[in-house]
Amino acid sequence: MENQKLCQSCGMPLTAEETLGTNTDGSKNEEYCVYCFKDGTFTADISMEEMIAFCAEHVGEWSMEISKEDAIAQMNAYFPKLKRWAKA
Repeated sequence: MENQKLCQSCGMPLTAEETLGTNTDGSKNEEYCVYCFKDGTFTADISMEEMIAFCAEHVGEWSMEISKEDAIAQMNAYFPKLKRWAKA
C-alpha cells in the first residue's frame, strides 16, 4: 500500500488533483497543497511555528477526536520532518 501524500508545508493530505499547488508554468505541484503553494511560490512567508498555530485554529474542521493542544504537540513533532521545514 502506497503512503499517503501530504503537503510538505502544512501536512494536509493531497488526495485529489484539485488539492495540489501549482508551479510557475501552471502545472500541478505534487509536494505542496493549493493553500500553501501557488504559481511556484509559497502563499505565505511564515515560520513553522506560525504555520502550526494557523493549522491549530482549524483542528475542529478536520477532527473532533483530538484536542487543539494534542494536535499542536503532534504538529510540533511532525512538521520538522516536512520538506519545507526540514533543517538542511
